[in-house]
Amino acid sequence: MEASLDQLRTLAAVVDEGTFDAASAALGVTPSAVSQRIKALETSVGRVLITRTKPVRVTGPGAAVLRLARTTTRLADDTAYDLGLGGGAGFARLPIAVNADSLATWFLPALARMPARQRAVFDVHLDDQDRTYELFTSESVLAAVTSIDRPVAGCAVTPLGSMRYLAVASPDFAAAALPDGLTDAAVADAPLIVFNRKDTLQHRFIQQVTGESLTPPTHFLPSTADFLNGIRLGMGWGMVPELQAEGEMARGTVVALAPDRPMDVPLFWQVWPLDSPPLRALTEVVLAAADVHLRPTASHGVRGWGPATRA
Repeated sequence: MEASLDQLRTLAAVVDEGTFDAASAALGVTPSAVSQRIKALETSVGRVLITRTKPVRVTGPGAAVLRLARTTTRLADDTAYDLGLGGGAGFARLPIAVNADSLATWFLPALARMPARQRAVFDVHLDDQDRTYELFTSESVLAAVTSIDRPVAGCAVTPLGSMRYLAVASPDFAAAALPDGLTDAAVADAPLIVFNRKDTLQHRFIQQVTGESLTPPTHFLPSTADFLNGIRLGMGWGMVPELQAEGEMARGTVVALAPDRPMDVPLFWQVWPLDSPPLRALTEVVLAAADVHLRPTASHGVRGWGPATRA
């Protein structure tokens, strides 16, 4: 297989941007040039690398070549910077996958602590923790926060710690809908707030507390800010990261429904093994932030709960 740096960079751009037109704008070349480079690369490999959908999708062979593209372009950019050839736009672009609750609590401050000398910009892909693992295994990102500790061949997996969740509600909602606590009858009838249809945290909690698979009336609020605000406003109850819940409880906007029954979800950092200073620095700031903000993980953090989708 013969592949030029331009072809590999173009493949990564098409996958990152989602369309040929968007990739041409990002690369500063014509859409025709993008198409020609991808066709030439596919001819060299002898495989279809991406499907021409909107957004494009990476095929199985395409995932393998995309990994080569990520590695080669990252090392090429690092070398150009070391040689003083990067120019004004010589910033390292780091695609990362992370779940919503981590981004809303401890992960963004970690990114903000990235040393300026690394000249890095972040392309954050937001999804549930299972999907972040899929993005990582498909080489769409260079690193990911995930609740899955299964390593990809050749990659490093580091335990970050556990994110603790508490069941909370506004004081008025708790008094009106759950006056006797989380009884079966009350939980079955009290409105519940869920992040989206992939979010299983609340139902796992219900199963653990009541021993029943109950289906209470449910609001879906697919935004971390709106999710918490819906609880504050008394729309229903839900599982909130301890990192957010503690401040809300101190202000009196929410109360813990079962303070002695937290849910701990283990998180892991998976990263491709590139000899790249910006990627090494990213790992350092992420691990440092996790050490401060996440709880130590006992027995890989699985305390009877297993992986949960909104973690």
